[in-house]
Amino acid sequence: MEVWRYRGRSVSEGDLQSVRELIARNPGASRRELSRRLCEAWGWVQPNGQPRDMVCRSFMLGLHRAGLIDLPTVRCTPPNNAVLRPRPQRIEIDSTPVRRTLAELGVLEIRQVRRSLEERLFTSLIAEYHYLGYTRPVGEHLKYLVYAAGRPIACFAWSSAPRDLGPRDRFIGWSVESRRRNIRFIAYNTRFLILPWVNVPHLASHLLGRMAKVISGDWERVYGHPIYFLETFVDPARFRGTCYRAANWVFIGRTTGRGNNAPTRKPRVPVKEILCYPLSRRFRDSLQGEG
Repeated sequence: MEVWRYRGRSVSEGDLQSVRELIARNPGASRRELSRRLCEAWGWVQPNGQPRDMVCRSFMLGLHRAGLIDLPTVRCTPPNNAVLRPRPQRIEIDSTPVRRTLAELGVLEIRQVRRSLEERLFTSLIAEYHYLGYTRPVGEHLKYLVYAAGRPIACFAWSSAPRDLGPRDRFIGWSVESRRRNIRFIAYNTRFLILPWVNVPHLASHLLGRMAKVISGDWERVYGHPIYFLETFVDPARFRGTCYRAANWVFIGRTTGRGNNAPTRKPRVPVKEILCYPLSRRFRDSLQGEG
């Protein structure tokens, strides 16, 4: 019988008992160590084989706060890296205006730069020129630089999709359990930047089309699984999403304005438009299936 639920996962009395027994068998273990051991015991791993340590720690903390288990006292509080992390170092690049047609721009090279020497350049450009700035991604994510004649002209950032998104979930038609299993097959476009001195008609929609052809293969090489569906948010107070629509992305609804994991049901952030791009005709079968 279900006694608790975490991120769509049903937690039974048997599950709770196994967690309690794990804690009892390891009286000197830290919370981090208990999380690692629970991942091993339950086979709780990411598609790339790494333990779901952060998710497991959050799961156990939720049980503890609900009074269902007793975790050991916190031994240390790690520093908040988001607060302590300095602003990304600015990297100067050639900002000579680029004004030409798409054909005149020549061959475009799209490079996946996460875990490469070019990642610092990506971070610098997003921090300097994107209106939202740079925030460090959490979970699965990829970063891209687009080059023309050896010069960077655009950036893309993709990450794991938000868990709860009503219009998206209704559009796909999946169950809560299917979403829990298969949310990893969706990539969320968190940043798209064409550098301000680049003025090339139709470049943005062209690049979105190019990205749709390469992202699933790149994701599979890094994380061991493909992508079937792309999504993004557009702030209608700032943009119309013209380039996405020109690249055949589909408007499927609006956010609630409550933000991610909102503590109340009241709007607290700007309402965004949700646009999506299925990567295959059978995307619903892939996302509703066993994963």
